Amino acid sequence: MLVAAAVCPCPPLLVPDVAAGAAPELDAARAACTDALGVLAAARPDRLVVVGPAEQSGRGPHPEGARGTFHGFGVDLDVRLGRNGARVPESPAGSGSGPVEGADRPLPPSLAVAAWLLGRTDWSDAPVEGLGVGEPLAVERCIQSGREIATRAERVALLVMGDASACRTLKAPGYLDDRAAGFDAAVAQALGAADVAALQALDAELAYELKASGRAPWQVLAGAAEGAGLAGALLYEDAPYGVGYVVAAWS
Repeated sequence: MLVAAAVCPCPPLLVPDVAAGAAPELDAARAACTDALGVLAAARPDRLVVVGPAEQSGRGPHPEGARGTFHGFGVDLDVRLGRNGARVPESPAGSGSGPVEGADRPLPPSLAVAAWLLGRTDWSDAPVEGLGVGEPLAVERCIQSGREIATRAERVALLVMGDASACRTLKAPGYLDDRAAGFDAAVAQALGAADVAALQALDAELAYELKASGRAPWQVLAGAAEGAGLAGALLYEDAPYGVGYVVAAWS
């Protein structure tokens, strides 16, 4: 059963080494993410599942200890998912099943940012696993995936990574789209209120047109939270680079 969730944005710029001189611009977002992770820890989960958007190569499960890197952003920084220093797990000797699924695949950028956030807070409160989901994943499949995640332990927590629209300003990655501000406001309201129905009703086509990477992960959250009766709090909402960033906590 889902007992808590944290929703965080996933731009690599959230990592100060990547942002370099612009790092202070996201200090408030980092602080909000830390607060949201504190809500997860306070819920004392048996398992933490991290969900984030991924391209084809990063989709699917990523076990605790899976590696991520920011080398592609010009930074010599590597991370691991879960407890600091956790090794990539392998199947028991003699099992004949080989390495754990996903152990050799690098984390997609969204999960690498999540791993950095967890490492920053010295997460050791529960075992961690990651799930990369593709933007095209149908709404129904997202919701079903969330329902399945909620059954993986008696007390499950979710760390949900994803950005809102990338079309809030002329200099945004997706240029300016007049629909973006309204879409982002609806997302922030739904996440802040833990409104499962509103998240499930998000328009996947509109989210795609607005380049909102968080749509599928948020709908995974909506599936996991069905019947959980969680309350939400909006901790941060802004669009400093023309991209909507939202931080929320559910408990």
